[in-house]
Amino acid sequence: MTNLAELVKMSNFYGSQPRFVLAGGGNTSLKEGNTLYVKGSGTSLAAITADGFVGMDVGKLNAMWAKGYGRDSARAEKAVLRDMMDARLLGEEEKRPSVETLLHALIPFKLVLHLHPALVNGLTCGKKGEEFSEKLFPDALFMRACKPGYTLAVNAKGAAAAYAARKGKFPAVIFMQNHGVFFGAASVAEMDALVDGVMQTLAAHVASAPAPAAPDFSAAAEANAARVTLAAATLRALYKKRAGSASLAYVNNRETERLNQSRDALFSAAGVSFTPDHTVYCRHKPLYIPEGDLTRDGIAGAIDGYADENGFLPKIVFVQSAGMFALGASKKEADIAAEVFLDEIAVSVYAGAFGGPQFMTDEDVAFILNWEVENYRQKVALSGAAKRLYQKIAVVTGGAQGYGRGIAEELIKEGALVVVADLNGEGARAAAAELCALYGRNRAAGFAVDVSAEAGVKALCDFTAATYGGIDLFVNNAGIVRAGSLDEMTAASFDLVTKINYNAYFLCAKYASAVMKLAHAADPGAYFDIVQINSKSGLSGSNKNFAYAGSKFGGIGLTQSFALELTPYNIKVNAVCPGNFFDGPLWSDPEKGLFVQYLDAGKIEGAKTVADVKRAYESKIPMGRGCEIADVARAIFYVVEQLYETGQAVPVTGGQNMLR
Repeated sequence: MTNLAELVKMSNFYGSQPRFVLAGGGNTSLKEGNTLYVKGSGTSLAAITADGFVGMDVGKLNAMWAKGYGRDSARAEKAVLRDMMDARLLGEEEKRPSVETLLHALIPFKLVLHLHPALVNGLTCGKKGEEFSEKLFPDALFMRACKPGYTLAVNAKGAAAAYAARKGKFPAVIFMQNHGVFFGAASVAEMDALVDGVMQTLAAHVASAPAPAAPDFSAAAEANAARVTLAAATLRALYKKRAGSASLAYVNNRETERLNQSRDALFSAAGVSFTPDHTVYCRHKPLYIPEGDLTRDGIAGAIDGYADENGFLPKIVFVQSAGMFALGASKKEADIAAEVFLDEIAVSVYAGAFGGPQFMTDEDVAFILNWEVENYRQKVALSGAAKRLYQKIAVVTGGAQGYGRGIAEELIKEGALVVVADLNGEGARAAAAELCALYGRNRAAGFAVDVSAEAGVKALCDFTAATYGGIDLFVNNAGIVRAGSLDEMTAASFDLVTKINYNAYFLCAKYASAVMKLAHAADPGAYFDIVQINSKSGLSGSNKNFAYAGSKFGGIGLTQSFALELTPYNIKVNAVCPGNFFDGPLWSDPEKGLFVQYLDAGKIEGAKTVADVKRAYESKIPMGRGCEIADVARAIFYVVEQLYETGQAVPVTGGQNMLR
C-alpha cells in the first residue's frame, strides 16, 4: 500500500532527472483518507523529505469549490491562499502548500504527479498541440491555456467534468497548454508505466532534439576569449551595480549559437515565455546585443534600454559572436535562469513537431510577473544567507592542497565563489568537487594552470570571467621552495623558484587586473583585491633558503609597485605573510617537506630528526605554535574589507615578525 515514504521516493526519483523537472519544480501528492499530503511551495522534489509535504484537510479543500471568490483575479487569489492555509492540519502551520493544491485534491487518484518535461511541453506549447494530443493520446484531457492558480483549478474542474460525461471516467493524464502535465495513478508502479508511455510516444513522434545543455567552454574561449571576457565582466558589473550582488552563467552550444546568428522567434516576438516557470526565472524575453555594441557603453545602453522598457533587469542576454549569458543576484539564480532558458530552447525545438511554438499571451505573462505566489516560490527556492564575501568571485592558485586548499574553503564558507587553480589539474578539479559537495552546486570550479606560463594564466582569468562573471579577489598562493646553501644551490633550482614565486606573480597580477579593469569601467564604485600569499621569509632573511626568501622579498616589492599603479581602478594589492604552516605539505611532506630539506641541509645545528627541526622552529614563535589556515584567511578578509589599505605586507607569524 502506497504511503508517505513511497511518495518521497517517487518524488526524489522524478525530481532528480532534468528530463522531467525544471529548476527543482514539479509537485506530487498522496491521499490517505481525508488527508492530502502535497509538496510544500519552494521545495525541491529531488531532495524533498517527508517533512517537505504539507498535510491538508481534504474536506476543507473540497468546501472551497462552493465559495464565490469573485472575478477580480488578484483578490480571488489572496482569498484562495487564505482558505488553503486554513485547510492545513494542526502542526503544519509553518508550511505553505503548493499553489496547485486544489488541483491535487480534485484529481481522484491516490497519487498525483505534476511535471514540466521539455518533451511534453513541446506538445503543450505547440500551435497544434491539442490536435496532436487527441491523435496520440485519445484518453488524455488537453486543457487550453488560462491563468494559473485558482482560475486553472476551476477550469480543470469543468473540463474534467465534461471529459467524465463523455468517457465515464476521470482522465489519468491531463495536458495543460503552456504549463505541463498532470498524472494520476493508484500506485507508484502504475504511475511509472503511465509516465513512460507518454514520454516514449512523444519521443517517437519528434524528428529532432535540442543540443546538450552543457557548454564546451574551452572551445568557445579559445576562439572568443576576448569577447566572452568583456561581455561577462561588463554584464555582471552592471547587474551588480543595480542589484547589489551578481553572478552569471555562460553557455555556448549549437542551439544558442543558432539563436545568436538567426534571431528567430525567441527574439522577435513581444513575449516569448512558454510556461510560468520560464516567465518567473527568465523573464518574458531575452536581451540581444549585436556584435557592434560589444563595448562598455554599448552593453550599458542595452541594459538600460531593457530595464526602462520592462521595469526590471534582463535575466538572459545573448551577445552576438560571444554566446548566451544568464544573470542573477547569485550564482544559483544565474544557473537556474540558464537551465530554464535552455529548457525554453528545447521546448521551441520540440514544438516544431507540433505546429511550431505557441507562446503565452501577454496578459498571462503580466499576471505571472506580478503574481505573489510565484514570487514567493522563487524567493524560497533562491534564498541564501549573505556573508562577508557573498557572491565575490575569487581565484586561488596552488589551490589543490595545503594553504591553497584551505584558503579556498575558508573563502567559500564566507560566501565566495572560487576557482581552484593548480598545476595538478586533476587535484584542482577534485578539490572543487569536494567543496561543491560540502557547500553547494557550482560554488567552486577547478582549473589546470602553470602559473609561470603566460597563456595559461590568461586562460585562467578568461575561464573565471566566463564561469562566474569576473574576478573580485585573486589570491596568488602558488609557490615553491628549494632550500640550500650557496655551495649547494644550482642555477636551475634558483631560476625555478624565481619563476614560480616572482615571475608568476607578475603574470597573475597582469591578467587578473585586466579583468578587474573591465568591471571597474562598468561600475567605478566597485573594489577589487589582489592578495599575494607571501611569507615571513619575505620580511627577514632566511639562512640557507635565500632563493625562496629573495623571491618573497621581491614579491613585496611587486605588491607595493602594483598597488601604486592599480589604485585608480580601485584594485587593492596587498601581501599576507604567514609564519610556518607546520601541518601543511610544504613543511611536513615526508620526502620533499622543509623539515626534511632543513635537516638534510644542516640548517638546525644538532638536529638529528625531523621532530628536532620542528621543535626548534616552534620555540622561535612567541605564540608557541605554527600558523594555521584560519589565521591566513582572517588576514585575507581584513585586507579585502579594509578599503583604505593597499601595498601592505601583513604579518601572520604569531609574533615572530613584527611591524616596524
